[in-house]
Amino acid sequence: MSSNYVKNLVIVGGGTAGWMAAAALARHLQVPGLSITLIESEDIGTVGVGEATIPSIRSFNDALGIDEIDFLKHTQATFKLGIEFCDWREPGTAFFHPFADYGIDLGGVAFHHYLARLKAQGETVDLADYSFATQLARHQRFAQPHPTPPTPLADFGYAYHFDAGRYAQYLRRYAEQRDVTRIEGRVAQVQQENSTGDIESITLESGEVVTGDFFIDCSGFRGLLIEQTLQTGYDDWRHWLPCDRAMAVQSAKTSEPAPYTRTTAKASGWQWRIPLQHRCGNGYVYASQYCDSTEAEQTLMDGLDGEALTAAKTFEFVTGKRKKIWNKNCFALGLASGFLEPLESTSISLIQTGITKLLSFFPYRGINAWDQAEVNRQHAHEFERIRDFLILHYKASKRNDTPFWRHCRSMDIPDSLQHKMALFRQRGHVVMLEPEAFERDSWVTMYLGFHEFAEDYDRRADGISLGELKTTLATIRKTIHNAASQPVSHAEFIQRHCAAPPP
Repeated sequence: MSSNYVKNLVIVGGGTAGWMAAAALARHLQVPGLSITLIESEDIGTVGVGEATIPSIRSFNDALGIDEIDFLKHTQATFKLGIEFCDWREPGTAFFHPFADYGIDLGGVAFHHYLARLKAQGETVDLADYSFATQLARHQRFAQPHPTPPTPLADFGYAYHFDAGRYAQYLRRYAEQRDVTRIEGRVAQVQQENSTGDIESITLESGEVVTGDFFIDCSGFRGLLIEQTLQTGYDDWRHWLPCDRAMAVQSAKTSEPAPYTRTTAKASGWQWRIPLQHRCGNGYVYASQYCDSTEAEQTLMDGLDGEALTAAKTFEFVTGKRKKIWNKNCFALGLASGFLEPLESTSISLIQTGITKLLSFFPYRGINAWDQAEVNRQHAHEFERIRDFLILHYKASKRNDTPFWRHCRSMDIPDSLQHKMALFRQRGHVVMLEPEAFERDSWVTMYLGFHEFAEDYDRRADGISLGELKTTLATIRKTIHNAASQPVSHAEFIQRHCAAPPP
């Protein structure tokens, strides 16, 4: 174990990752005399496509003591109940992935097995009928879940759509109020200690030298410290996730914002639509092997609901992960730690979980190799589980109308995903390799949304009579549909409680 106590912590890079780290570390680290310095350059742009989140963002903000309404107003945020998938299974089809469970487990048996039993009897079943969040989304309504819901049917999660640039500025103000020092400048050189290879200092183009005991790399795809300096290595997953480009553009608001993200499958990838209070964020994630930039831009522009407000901006990426998130005295966060395309809005949550790992294993008394090994193990596990969930979206598609989709259907997949899919197809069993970012019913959503139906179901679901089962499910459907008709519209909720001033 290194005997170097951490007194000077340096974050290289701002944006969402850098300022999330600065805010959380300033709030939660208990190190007397610790200084936190963040280096960023206004001349270096951020990727800026991370405008959609999953529910864990709420716990991050809560832990910082951030008032939700104040945050919503400052970031032009809207609410997110889940994601709508259009044209993914086949052109003309759609299904919804809610931040919620379906129905209620009965007799210790997962709810979807009872639906499978009805389907085996020739009954028509719609998974969406058993999700309160899905019904709210269908009717463009929103209500915050009750803190102690009277029934499990009323329990659901929600997240946000927000302007990522505004969120970074919001957290910057928060961090600077807690004595985080910001230095404007571009990194010109990184100095390492001769004997250990640890990072000693950063030299800026201005000539200023910033020394530190511990460094956090938030420099984006290039991984200025973790890769360019320490040569940590990268696991390339493009053979499983072939999209390697993203083109983004902002567009004018043409209607009231929907309380969900919409993703639409296209010829060589997929397009996102993220509604904010004042505009929409749009992008096309595609595989350059099947689509050039001219075609991609045309696809993106043709899919806009409103007038483009900015020029299209293109990003190149390699889907995969850094072999280590923690190498020597450097810890990578955000895009510097790896990249999983924004299909399920996990980019910001991965920053959050990376910060959680750092806080849990922070080297108060110096760096310990066992701590590093455990953090890197957790990092690999988390990325691999999300990777498999994303691959499922492509592999399970029934589309065969373009070379891209034919490739996705025929490509090899990781053994871990093959195992999961085989068990579900055989008996409807959802394998969970704990911990996982996406819970059981998220996997159920994807399997059934893509018509990956099981050959059999858990026969314990035969424990109640067919008549009793039909009555129970009818009651659940009625309860959910009635409850979903009560709240105000999403737009009215925002107007009443958290409308932002005009930008």
